[in-house]
Amino acid sequence: MPAGSPTSRRSKKAPKQWPEKSSDARRPVDPLSEVPLVKKPTGWRVALTLAVLVGSVAAYLWRGREYLKKSPTAPPDPSAADVLKHGLKLGLDLKGGIHLVLQVKTGDALRVEAQDAAEHLRDEAAKRGVVIGTIPPATAEGFTIPLVETSEPSKLNDLVKSALAPNDWAVEERGREWRVTFRDSAKFQIEDQAARQAVETIRNRVDALGVAEPVIQRQGNDRIVVQLPGVDDPSRVKEIIGTTGFLELKLVDDRGGPYPSREALLSAYQGTLPPDLEVVEGFSEDEEARTRTAVYYALKRVAAVTGRDLKNARVGQDKYNQPAVEFFLNAVGAQKFGKATGENIGRRLAIVLDKRVQSAPVINGKIEDNGIIEGQFTPERADALALVLRSGALPAEMIILEERTVGPSLGLDSIKQGVTASLVGMFLVFVATVLYYRLSGVNAVVALVLNAILLLGVMAWINATLTLPGIAGFILTIGMAVDSNVLIFERIREELDGGKAPRQAIDIGFKRAFGTIVDTHVTTIAAAAFLFQFGTGPVKGFAVTLVVGLAASMFTAVFVSRLLFDLVHAKKEQLETISI
Repeated sequence: MPAGSPTSRRSKKAPKQWPEKSSDARRPVDPLSEVPLVKKPTGWRVALTLAVLVGSVAAYLWRGREYLKKSPTAPPDPSAADVLKHGLKLGLDLKGGIHLVLQVKTGDALRVEAQDAAEHLRDEAAKRGVVIGTIPPATAEGFTIPLVETSEPSKLNDLVKSALAPNDWAVEERGREWRVTFRDSAKFQIEDQAARQAVETIRNRVDALGVAEPVIQRQGNDRIVVQLPGVDDPSRVKEIIGTTGFLELKLVDDRGGPYPSREALLSAYQGTLPPDLEVVEGFSEDEEARTRTAVYYALKRVAAVTGRDLKNARVGQDKYNQPAVEFFLNAVGAQKFGKATGENIGRRLAIVLDKRVQSAPVINGKIEDNGIIEGQFTPERADALALVLRSGALPAEMIILEERTVGPSLGLDSIKQGVTASLVGMFLVFVATVLYYRLSGVNAVVALVLNAILLLGVMAWINATLTLPGIAGFILTIGMAVDSNVLIFERIREELDGGKAPRQAIDIGFKRAFGTIVDTHVTTIAAAAFLFQFGTGPVKGFAVTLVVGLAASMFTAVFVSRLLFDLVHAKKEQLETISI
């Protein structure tokens, strides 16, 4: 029978050699062949293996129950099948959902910060009697302080030093105007804060939608990745996430309109708008025809109250019993709102949302802590607007750079195909292993099953996301786990062919294959770590599954497989043959 044939193997007796003619006298002695054969205790190893097995199953079931507790669509009394189905968090390519890549227009945040600083400087100048010209609108770089004939540069210099933080602002004198610009450190800090605030605001809005296990994270300096599994209405999600939600209450100028066109408005001001006013578009409603036409207002540039003073918002009704949004102000906002309305009775107050006038009612009396936003809202639109206002305004406008929607049926097909491929692959590996290695092949099959259970349990425990590339990583780890067993079994065969006793062949085979297994696994894990660090979503999913699977493979191939050998042959005092 050929030496490599799969059958029960008996150790070969070494041929008798005469000392004076033997070449072995010049060979180095194999230290492993001199190791005394001692039966290793199996009790603690069995306990550890069972603990790992039970822990993996428990982690998987616990994660499934946690998901069902948080999911708004979960049945009130979930079955065991429901728990098993949701043990792993599935990616969009498997579960279906919406993938968005948003860009934060950080220039908006810089412009708002510069405008706030300019208004603060103007107010301080008025308090101290420092004469300056009308400050024009700020930009993302900063703002300009114009000087007039009566301006005193020395007093202005003292004002700028006290009113503006020197670490944040750089001041440059340019003749009759001073240019105030952001320092690089302050600019970076504001941009970073805007991106972080945008992430938190989007997370608040998504949480209010009741989406289970969303992914919201920064990508680079000014991009945000949003993944919402199980959501199939992209228009509503984009409306809620992308709406800036910046509320402003601004007084309408006495000649401020509304006008049917921008040109008509400017002609009322002889072609030039005063610097403290701005043109804002709104709309006029025809109640009978249920139509809207664009109109234009001249509003005070500085808002009396902003969304920063908002305490709450909810859906209500207007005077026509149509859906509207009621808002409530905090103590500071109520004080400012009361002052603005009390001093301007008879004038119009524009309610501006995201730089668009929603309505401009006449102030009939002093109002302090609440108001209403009207605008022919549908119930769904009113609810979405109230949600946006409650969650807070975005610090800057958002641009949708990438949008991808995966239908649930496509995700279900991917799951079926991935599971089928995994099961077929594992079955073929099992059959080939058992046919080639006989009883030792059964050992490998048991180790592979435990490897799969351990992989699923660890991924559930760390709450890793399983993607379609992750399934490919799962199949790859099964193949590498088999490779580890093949290395061990072939080493055992070589030792048996070299005349070692079965127990000694098993011991030496595992020890000699161990170094090779560790080398191959560590190098692959290092490569997978680079994929995780520098890859995108699908690549990261593949890397996570690969790393976890390789770690599980090392445990099952080296530790569990050896334990199974010891358990099978533990009762045999004299082991003469093994099936390998």
